[in-house]
Amino acid sequence: MRALNAPQPHPHRALACAAAAIALWAALALLGLKLKHVPPFLLVGCALLLGSTLGLRRASLRATRPGVLLLGVYGLFAYHFCLFVALRWAPPVEANLLNYLWPLLIVVLSPVVLPGTTLRPRHVAGALLGFAGAAMLVARGGGDIGPSGTSYAGYLLALAAAVIWSTYSLLTKRVAPFPTSSIATFCVASGLLSLACHAAFEPRYVPTLADAPYLLLVGLGPMGAAFYLWDVAMKEGDPRVIGTLAYATPLLSTLLIAAFGEGTLTPAALVGAAFITSGAVIGTR
Repeated sequence: MRALNAPQPHPHRALACAAAAIALWAALALLGLKLKHVPPFLLVGCALLLGSTLGLRRASLRATRPGVLLLGVYGLFAYHFCLFVALRWAPPVEANLLNYLWPLLIVVLSPVVLPGTTLRPRHVAGALLGFAGAAMLVARGGGDIGPSGTSYAGYLLALAAAVIWSTYSLLTKRVAPFPTSSIATFCVASGLLSLACHAAFEPRYVPTLADAPYLLLVGLGPMGAAFYLWDVAMKEGDPRVIGTLAYATPLLSTLLIAAFGEGTLTPAALVGAAFITSGAVIGTR
Protein backbone atom coordinates (compact mmCIF):
# COMPACT_ATOMS: atom_id res chain seq x y z
CA MET A 1 0.00 0.00 0.00
CA ARG A 2 1.19 3.49 -0.78
CA ALA A 3 0.34 6.92 0.54
CA LEU A 4 -2.70 8.50 -0.99
CA ASN A 5 -2.10 10.09 -4.40
CA ALA A 6 -5.64 10.76 -5.45
CA PRO A 7 -7.33 13.38 -7.64
CA GLN A 8 -8.59 16.60 -6.09
CA PRO A 9 -11.53 15.95 -3.73
CA HIS A 10 -15.06 16.84 -4.80
CA PRO A 11 -17.04 16.70 -1.54
CA HIS A 12 -20.42 17.59 -3.03
CA ARG A 13 -20.13 15.04 -5.84
CA ALA A 14 -18.86 12.47 -3.32
CA LEU A 15 -21.89 12.99 -1.09
CA ALA A 16 -24.22 12.75 -4.09
CA CYS A 17 -22.61 9.47 -5.19
CA ALA A 18 -22.68 8.11 -1.63
CA ALA A 19 -26.36 9.03 -1.28
CA ALA A 20 -27.18 7.33 -4.60
CA ALA A 21 -25.30 4.16 -3.58
CA ILE A 22 -27.06 4.11 -0.22
CA ALA A 23 -30.46 4.52 -1.91
CA LEU A 24 -29.70 1.57 -4.21
CA TRP A 25 -28.52 -0.61 -1.31
CA ALA A 26 -31.69 0.30 0.57
CA ALA A 27 -33.70 -1.33 -2.24
CA LEU A 28 -31.77 -4.60 -1.94
CA ALA A 29 -33.88 -5.99 0.91
CA LEU A 30 -37.13 -5.30 -0.94
CA LEU A 31 -35.84 -6.89 -4.14
CA GLY A 32 -34.38 -9.74 -2.11
CA LEU A 33 -37.83 -10.59 -0.82
CA LYS A 34 -38.84 -11.28 -4.42
CA LEU A 35 -35.84 -13.60 -4.81
CA LYS A 36 -35.73 -15.27 -1.40
CA HIS A 37 -36.16 -18.68 -3.03
CA VAL A 38 -32.92 -18.23 -5.02
CA PRO A 39 -29.81 -19.68 -3.29
CA PRO A 40 -27.78 -16.72 -1.96
CA PHE A 41 -24.46 -17.49 -3.64
CA LEU A 42 -26.20 -18.01 -6.97
CA LEU A 43 -28.00 -14.70 -6.51
CA VAL A 44 -24.75 -12.87 -5.67
CA GLY A 45 -22.86 -14.50 -8.54
CA CYS A 46 -25.50 -13.66 -11.16
CA ALA A 47 -25.96 -10.13 -9.80
CA LEU A 48 -22.23 -9.34 -9.77
CA LEU A 49 -21.77 -10.60 -13.33
CA LEU A 50 -24.68 -8.41 -14.42
CA GLY A 51 -23.20 -5.49 -12.49
CA SER A 52 -19.88 -5.91 -14.28
CA THR A 53 -21.52 -5.03 -17.61
CA LEU A 54 -21.87 -1.39 -16.47
CA GLY A 55 -18.12 -0.83 -16.63
CA LEU A 56 -16.76 -3.78 -18.57
CA ARG A 57 -16.36 -1.88 -21.84
CA ARG A 58 -13.86 0.52 -20.25
CA ALA A 59 -12.22 -2.03 -17.96
CA SER A 60 -9.24 -4.18 -18.77
CA LEU A 61 -8.41 -7.26 -16.74
CA ARG A 62 -4.83 -7.21 -18.00
CA ALA A 63 -4.44 -3.55 -17.08
CA THR A 64 -5.76 -4.10 -13.55
CA ARG A 65 -2.86 -4.48 -11.15
CA PRO A 66 -2.90 -7.82 -9.25
CA GLY A 67 -2.91 -6.04 -5.90
CA VAL A 68 -5.89 -3.91 -6.89
CA LEU A 69 -7.78 -6.95 -8.20
CA LEU A 70 -7.05 -8.77 -4.93
CA LEU A 71 -8.41 -5.78 -3.02
CA GLY A 72 -11.58 -5.84 -5.13
CA VAL A 73 -12.14 -9.57 -4.58
CA TYR A 74 -11.49 -9.03 -0.87
CA GLY A 75 -14.19 -6.36 -0.76
CA LEU A 76 -16.88 -7.81 -3.00
CA PHE A 77 -16.47 -11.57 -2.64
CA ALA A 78 -15.07 -12.00 0.87
CA TYR A 79 -17.65 -9.60 2.30
CA HIS A 80 -20.63 -11.41 0.79
CA PHE A 81 -19.15 -14.83 1.61
CA CYS A 82 -18.75 -13.97 5.31
CA LEU A 83 -22.16 -12.29 5.49
CA PHE A 84 -24.16 -15.10 3.89
CA VAL A 85 -22.43 -17.83 5.90
CA ALA A 86 -22.98 -15.77 9.07
CA LEU A 87 -26.69 -15.47 8.31
CA ARG A 88 -26.84 -19.28 8.11
CA TRP A 89 -24.82 -20.06 11.20
CA ALA A 90 -26.14 -17.37 13.56
CA PRO A 91 -29.58 -15.84 14.23
CA PRO A 92 -30.06 -13.47 11.27
CA VAL A 93 -31.19 -10.43 13.28
CA GLU A 94 -28.13 -10.44 15.51
CA ALA A 95 -25.79 -11.29 12.63
CA ASN A 96 -27.17 -8.44 10.55
CA LEU A 97 -26.77 -6.06 13.49
CA LEU A 98 -23.07 -6.96 13.74
CA ASN A 99 -22.75 -6.53 9.97
CA TYR A 100 -24.08 -2.97 10.29
CA LEU A 101 -21.01 -2.05 12.32
CA TRP A 102 -19.32 -1.26 8.99
CA PRO A 103 -20.38 2.43 8.84
CA LEU A 104 -19.08 2.93 12.38
CA LEU A 105 -15.84 1.14 11.49
CA ILE A 106 -15.34 3.37 8.45
CA VAL A 107 -15.48 6.37 10.77
CA VAL A 108 -13.30 5.05 13.59
CA LEU A 109 -10.73 3.28 11.38
CA SER A 110 -10.14 6.31 9.15
CA PRO A 111 -7.18 7.58 11.23
CA VAL A 112 -5.69 4.06 11.25
CA VAL A 113 -5.87 3.45 7.49
CA LEU A 114 -5.58 6.99 6.09
CA PRO A 115 -2.55 9.05 7.19
CA GLY A 116 -3.36 12.58 8.26
CA THR A 117 -7.00 11.80 9.13
CA THR A 118 -8.23 12.57 12.62
CA LEU A 119 -11.56 12.08 14.35
CA ARG A 120 -13.44 15.04 15.74
CA PRO A 121 -16.09 14.78 18.44
CA ARG A 122 -18.90 15.38 15.92
CA HIS A 123 -17.75 12.41 13.82
CA VAL A 124 -17.75 10.12 16.85
CA ALA A 125 -21.09 11.43 18.13
CA GLY A 126 -22.72 11.12 14.71
CA ALA A 127 -21.39 7.58 14.23
CA LEU A 128 -22.59 6.41 17.65
CA LEU A 129 -26.05 7.95 17.16
CA GLY A 130 -26.26 6.33 13.73
CA PHE A 131 -25.29 2.93 15.09
CA ALA A 132 -27.83 3.21 17.90
CA GLY A 133 -30.52 3.95 15.33
CA ALA A 134 -29.40 1.12 13.05
CA ALA A 135 -29.43 -1.25 16.04
CA MET A 136 -33.04 -0.33 16.78
CA LEU A 137 -34.07 -0.92 13.17
CA VAL A 138 -32.23 -4.19 12.66
CA ALA A 139 -32.96 -5.66 16.09
CA ARG A 140 -36.50 -4.34 16.49
CA GLY A 141 -37.66 -7.92 16.96
CA GLY A 142 -35.55 -8.16 20.10
CA GLY A 143 -33.10 -10.85 21.07
CA ASP A 144 -29.78 -11.35 22.76
CA ILE A 145 -26.86 -10.30 20.60
CA GLY A 146 -24.37 -12.22 22.70
CA PRO A 147 -22.87 -15.22 20.93
CA SER A 148 -23.38 -18.65 22.47
CA GLY A 149 -22.90 -22.28 21.52
CA THR A 150 -22.51 -23.03 17.83
CA SER A 151 -23.43 -19.44 16.92
CA TYR A 152 -19.95 -18.18 17.82
CA ALA A 153 -18.57 -18.80 14.33
CA GLY A 154 -21.55 -17.06 12.74
CA TYR A 155 -21.16 -13.97 14.91
CA LEU A 156 -17.43 -13.83 14.19
CA LEU A 157 -18.10 -14.05 10.45
CA ALA A 158 -20.69 -11.25 10.68
CA LEU A 159 -18.13 -9.11 12.47
CA ALA A 160 -15.54 -10.10 9.85
CA ALA A 161 -17.94 -8.94 7.12
CA ALA A 162 -18.19 -5.51 8.76
CA VAL A 163 -14.41 -5.26 9.04
CA ILE A 164 -13.93 -6.35 5.42
CA TRP A 165 -16.33 -3.82 3.89
CA SER A 166 -15.08 -0.93 6.03
CA THR A 167 -11.40 -1.63 5.36
CA TYR A 168 -12.04 -2.25 1.65
CA SER A 169 -13.82 1.10 1.42
CA LEU A 170 -10.94 2.91 3.13
CA LEU A 171 -8.20 1.09 1.23
CA THR A 172 -9.63 2.17 -2.14
CA LYS A 173 -8.65 5.68 -0.99
CA ARG A 174 -5.24 4.55 0.27
CA VAL A 175 -3.85 2.52 -2.66
CA ALA A 176 -2.40 4.05 -5.80
CA PRO A 177 -5.32 5.41 -7.86
CA PHE A 178 -7.17 3.04 -10.17
CA PRO A 179 -10.08 3.85 -12.51
CA THR A 180 -13.59 3.26 -11.26
CA SER A 181 -14.14 1.04 -14.32
CA SER A 182 -11.90 -1.51 -12.56
CA ILE A 183 -14.93 -2.28 -10.38
CA ALA A 184 -16.14 -4.30 -13.38
CA THR A 185 -13.18 -6.67 -13.08
CA PHE A 186 -13.84 -6.95 -9.32
CA CYS A 187 -17.44 -7.94 -10.11
CA VAL A 188 -16.40 -10.56 -12.70
CA ALA A 189 -13.84 -12.23 -10.43
CA SER A 190 -16.11 -12.10 -7.36
CA GLY A 191 -19.14 -13.26 -9.36
CA LEU A 192 -17.31 -16.30 -10.68
CA LEU A 193 -16.09 -17.19 -7.18
CA SER A 194 -19.67 -16.85 -5.88
CA LEU A 195 -20.95 -19.20 -8.58
CA ALA A 196 -18.21 -21.64 -7.59
CA CYS A 197 -19.49 -21.47 -3.99
CA HIS A 198 -23.00 -22.12 -5.27
CA ALA A 199 -21.79 -25.24 -7.09
CA ALA A 200 -19.90 -26.43 -4.01
CA PHE A 201 -22.29 -25.62 -1.17
CA GLU A 202 -25.83 -25.03 -2.44
CA PRO A 203 -28.55 -27.09 -4.14
CA ARG A 204 -28.78 -26.56 -7.88
CA TYR A 205 -31.26 -23.97 -9.03
CA VAL A 206 -32.04 -22.58 -12.49
CA PRO A 207 -33.51 -19.05 -12.45
CA THR A 208 -36.95 -18.80 -14.05
CA LEU A 209 -38.38 -16.17 -16.37
CA ALA A 210 -40.24 -14.74 -13.38
CA ASP A 211 -36.89 -14.26 -11.59
CA ALA A 212 -35.27 -12.45 -14.53
CA PRO A 213 -36.61 -8.89 -13.99
CA TYR A 214 -35.68 -8.90 -10.30
CA LEU A 215 -32.24 -10.37 -10.99
CA LEU A 216 -31.70 -7.64 -13.56
CA LEU A 217 -32.71 -4.92 -11.12
CA VAL A 218 -30.47 -6.32 -8.37
CA GLY A 219 -27.51 -6.73 -10.73
CA LEU A 220 -27.73 -3.29 -12.32
CA GLY A 221 -28.64 -1.47 -9.11
CA PRO A 222 -27.60 -2.56 -5.58
CA MET A 223 -25.04 -5.11 -6.83
CA GLY A 224 -23.84 -3.04 -9.79
CA ALA A 225 -24.15 0.74 -10.06
CA ALA A 226 -23.95 1.12 -6.27
CA PHE A 227 -20.38 -0.25 -6.22
CA TYR A 228 -19.22 2.22 -8.90
CA LEU A 229 -20.91 5.12 -7.10
CA TRP A 230 -19.42 4.06 -3.77
CA ASP A 231 -15.94 3.92 -5.29
CA VAL A 232 -16.23 7.53 -6.49
CA ALA A 233 -17.66 8.62 -3.13
CA MET A 234 -14.86 7.05 -1.07
CA LYS A 235 -12.09 8.36 -3.33
CA GLU A 236 -13.35 11.93 -3.53
CA GLY A 237 -15.09 12.40 -0.18
CA ASP A 238 -14.42 12.41 3.54
CA PRO A 239 -14.78 8.81 4.82
CA ARG A 240 -15.77 10.06 8.28
CA VAL A 241 -18.75 11.90 6.79
CA ILE A 242 -19.67 9.16 4.31
CA GLY A 243 -19.47 6.48 7.00
CA THR A 244 -21.93 8.43 9.14
CA LEU A 245 -24.25 8.97 6.17
CA ALA A 246 -24.22 5.22 5.43
CA TYR A 247 -26.42 4.58 8.46
CA ALA A 248 -29.30 5.76 6.27
CA THR A 249 -29.19 2.33 4.55
CA PRO A 250 -31.23 0.37 7.13
CA LEU A 251 -33.52 3.36 7.61
CA LEU A 252 -34.37 3.68 3.91
CA SER A 253 -34.62 -0.09 3.59
CA THR A 254 -37.19 -0.23 6.38
CA LEU A 255 -39.20 2.63 4.86
CA LEU A 256 -39.24 0.98 1.43
CA ILE A 257 -40.36 -2.37 2.82
CA ALA A 258 -43.17 -0.65 4.72
CA ALA A 259 -44.17 1.49 1.72
CA PHE A 260 -44.59 -1.60 -0.47
CA GLY A 261 -46.67 -3.42 2.12
CA GLU A 262 -44.00 -5.95 3.08
CA GLY A 263 -43.76 -4.76 6.67
CA THR A 264 -44.94 -2.18 9.20
CA LEU A 265 -43.26 0.74 10.93
CA THR A 266 -43.00 0.08 14.68
CA PRO A 267 -42.33 2.65 17.42
CA ALA A 268 -38.78 1.29 17.69
CA ALA A 269 -38.30 1.89 13.96
CA LEU A 270 -39.48 5.49 14.29
CA VAL A 271 -37.13 6.12 17.22
CA GLY A 272 -34.31 4.49 15.26
CA ALA A 273 -35.07 6.76 12.31
CA ALA A 274 -34.79 9.81 14.56
CA PHE A 275 -31.41 8.61 15.89
CA ILE A 276 -30.07 7.98 12.38
CA THR A 277 -31.27 11.35 11.09
CA SER A 278 -29.73 13.14 14.08
CA GLY A 279 -26.45 11.30 13.65
CA ALA A 280 -26.29 12.11 9.95
CA VAL A 281 -26.95 15.80 10.59
CA ILE A 282 -24.28 15.99 13.29
CA GLY A 283 -21.68 13.93 11.42
CA THR A 284 -22.03 15.62 8.04
CA ARG A 285 -22.19 19.28 9.12
